[in-house]
Amino acid sequence: MLEEKLLQAGIPYRVYGGLRFFERAEIKDALAYMRLISNLNSDAAFERVINQPTRGIGNKTLEMIRLQAREQDQSLWQAARTLISQQGLTARAATAVNRFLDLISSLQNEVDGLELHEQTDAILARSGLLEHYKKEKGERAETRVENLEELINATRNYEIDESAGEELDPLSSFIAHAALEAGEGQAAEWEECVQLMSLHSAKGLEFPLVFLTGLEEGLFPHQRSIDEPGKLEEERRLCYVGITRAMEKLVISYAEIRRLHGREHYTQPSRFLAEIPPSLVQEERSYRLHSTPAYRASSSTEDSGLTGINLGGRVVHQKFGAGTVLNVEGAGEHARVLVNFEDVGSKWLVAAFANLQPG
Repeated sequence: MLEEKLLQAGIPYRVYGGLRFFERAEIKDALAYMRLISNLNSDAAFERVINQPTRGIGNKTLEMIRLQAREQDQSLWQAARTLISQQGLTARAATAVNRFLDLISSLQNEVDGLELHEQTDAILARSGLLEHYKKEKGERAETRVENLEELINATRNYEIDESAGEELDPLSSFIAHAALEAGEGQAAEWEECVQLMSLHSAKGLEFPLVFLTGLEEGLFPHQRSIDEPGKLEEERRLCYVGITRAMEKLVISYAEIRRLHGREHYTQPSRFLAEIPPSLVQEERSYRLHSTPAYRASSSTEDSGLTGINLGGRVVHQKFGAGTVLNVEGAGEHARVLVNFEDVGSKWLVAAFANLQPG
């Protein structure tokens, strides 16, 4: 997550034309569930999620719980328990509230002892938040689902700052971390800083240096646009918008492996990259995740059948079909190629016999 890395590096930034990650409604909902599980007496968290997603608990019921809490100097959680035990709610309201309380209590037991990202995954699933947004239609709902899935990635990559001297469990530590990030920590408008923005927000703006990230098939262009020519063209125009925001220098990047939905996916470079004239591109690898690209001009690679085949490039096998080159080992007749095929998954092949063709 770009925001996470900028914060860790102490680089000031602003989100232009949008909300920061931890300020988004769906993320606040998820964090409220996490906070309530960590501390049952958190009234703010209780109020936010008791009826999110909707579970038939109306304002009248919630007001009765608030009144009980004020009069008895209790937390909302304690007040709800008291009202149920004393039959202070209608049968229907009591059933709905009790189900919510049981859900939180069972989640406490369920996530105890799990890794932080596993806790987050379980909370999103069992609370119904993830399913709630998956049922909604439209790009906005899809974006919310993607944000919730990104929260799982954020907890997976989160590391407790031991130098702070705090003795918090991972869940409580992450909640505190998120609260700090959601505060007024953005750079001031007049301050020189990194500007984070969507391509839509970037229209009409120009900068000396522009970073265009995530140019991968399925991400940009998005998977939902690939099979629809109209939407694909719209994303191609957006890519052009991003490219032309750069006044002096443009850096375009993509991930070779991206973690989505809790699994690692080998990605393919966006088709838009292939549409940029080669004379305008200078390819660099700041970090080699796999082996050195296999397109070096040498007799050994030519003899092993690797001519014209690049790491990350597309190839076609007579039996297994189309795939992406992930790794290369050895040279000459002993060279091996790891290819992730669309239909049969990843396979190591002996290059001299595989007869791979550029795809």
